[in-house]
Amino acid sequence: MESFLSISRRRASKTGKALLVAGLAARYTFGSTEGIPAQWQRFAQYLGHIPAQVGDTRYGVCCNPDDAGHFDYITGVEVTSFAELPDEFARVRIPAQRYAVFSHREHIAGIRGTIYTIWNKWLPESGHQVADAPNFERYGPDFDPRTGTGVVEIWVPVKA
Repeated sequence: MESFLSISRRRASKTGKALLVAGLAARYTFGSTEGIPAQWQRFAQYLGHIPAQVGDTRYGVCCNPDDAGHFDYITGVEVTSFAELPDEFARVRIPAQRYAVFSHREHIAGIRGTIYTIWNKWLPESGHQVADAPNFERYGPDFDPRTGTGVVEIWVPVKA
C-alpha cells in the first residue's frame, strides 16, 4: 500500500501534445514482458542516428491491445517525420490527449510494480476511465539507462 500512496501523491494531470514515435516493436502479453529490457538494448544502437529524431527523450509505448491480453511495445524516440526511417522501425502516432502522469523514482527493475499499482489500484479507485489511446513511459534526460536509475514518467490516457 505504501507504493500506492507515493504514486497518488505524485500523480499529475497533463495534456500531452501529439507525438510521432518511431523505434523497435515487439508483441507481449500483460503477464510476460521479460523481453522488454533486451528490446531496449537492441534499440540503443540506433539512438542519435535516427532520421528526424527530436531530442534524447526515449519512449516505451504500449499500443494495439487485444482482448487476449496482447499488446505492442515500442522502444522509440520522437521524430518529426516517418519518411526516412529504417524498414525495421515501427511507427506510432500518439494524439494530443489528457493523461494521468505518474513518476517512478526507484530502480527501473521495480517499474512493473508501479505500473501494476496504477492500473489495478489507482485507476479503479480514481473514478477515471482510460481513453482509447496509447499509454507510455517517458525516459527523460535524468534517466540513466546504464544504471537503471532516474525518473521515469508513466503517462496513462484518461477521458476528459
